[in-house]
Amino acid sequence: MNDMRLTERAVESQTTKITARGVQVYYADTHAIKDVDVDILDKTVTAFIGPSGCGKSTFLRCINRMNDSIPIARVEGDILIDGQDIYDRRVDPVQLRAKVGMVFQKPNPFPKSIYDNVAYGPKIHGLAQDKADLDGIVENALRRAALWEEAKDRLQSPGTGLSGGQQQRLCIARAVATSPEVLLMDEPCSALDPIATAQVEELIDDLRQNYSVVIVTHSMQQAARVSQKTAFFHLGNLVEYGETGKIFTSPEDPRTESYISGRIG
Repeated sequence: MNDMRLTERAVESQTTKITARGVQVYYADTHAIKDVDVDILDKTVTAFIGPSGCGKSTFLRCINRMNDSIPIARVEGDILIDGQDIYDRRVDPVQLRAKVGMVFQKPNPFPKSIYDNVAYGPKIHGLAQDKADLDGIVENALRRAALWEEAKDRLQSPGTGLSGGQQQRLCIARAVATSPEVLLMDEPCSALDPIATAQVEELIDDLRQNYSVVIVTHSMQQAARVSQKTAFFHLGNLVEYGETGKIFTSPEDPRTESYISGRIG
């Protein structure tokens, strides 16, 4: 693990964006997440690492209530964004997901044009007053996703016609078009080649200037490169959470050390 280039940038924000207390997740009789407490900072990249099936993606999906769509899933405990309980029955999950964007493992552009992929969210949430307003939102989102220069002359072409790395950046543009405050990424580079991965990692570092970014990754090298905070999950438990450099160089829990050194996984 000595070739791992740890993120040198210090955490600039100490403002808590997401607070979780006593979070439990059950899939029918399976206890998938066990008593998770964590404070996730604003304008910071937080990486969730751990073996397959340890609960990191399940917990990520709790933050924008995607587990609501799974009939056998049950979430207990408290998750607050800016102090508001996102599981309060008065909270509209659709509006929540405009505030908490999500990028998935496999690029999943809609079968629409590049323009319509990005415009979809702002349209359904009524964020644009007119066509000029929508044009500006689309351009701004594509610029934030570092895709504008490649896409500006082909906005009416199908999003599915882009390369894999471009499709993932299109999905990031689609996620940021609704002006979210939190961006969740579930292994966003696992389907990409090394060059596209490097582009998306660079983009993630830019995005943290405006968002709280939470990324699930199987790659410890990636976690070390892009994140300032790291949470290690094992068997449904949040074992350890702290500064990325410290987690990778001097973890406090022997389970963390065993995972990072490759003895468990």
